[in-house]
Amino acid sequence: MLADAVDAAGIPRDQVYVTNAVKHFRFERRGKRRIHEKPTVAHIVACHPWLEAEFEAVGPDVVVALGATAARSVLGRTVRIGEVRGRVLPPDAAGGASTLPAPVVVTTHPSAILRIEDAADRRAAFDALVDDLGTAAGAAR
Repeated sequence: MLADAVDAAGIPRDQVYVTNAVKHFRFERRGKRRIHEKPTVAHIVACHPWLEAEFEAVGPDVVVALGATAARSVLGRTVRIGEVRGRVLPPDAAGGASTLPAPVVVTTHPSAILRIEDAADRRAAFDALVDDLGTAAGAAR
């Protein structure tokens, strides 16, 4: 889903670095299935040094936070996706004393689109993700 949205936004894939804000997968077993569990704040905080190291190594022109967990990790505070989605937030938008390496665009997580049952609603959500990625591409230096 993310790769399709990046392509639809006209962003060259070699210009995209994808990582996870939380570096491990929490789950609950239900029979043979593993059901994803949302990371706790402690997990987000514990993984943040790795994310900062990636920012340092990659030197992004813009950071796109896909979903609430990524937004919490990047910004250092809880945000409501609907309130900040698709807006270019300045590098000083992080909570506390930290400054981000680049502007941030928060959007929904692509997996949320996969859970939308109605085809028209799913397409609208995909198009909104593409628009948000386009906004991020426009914010890149």
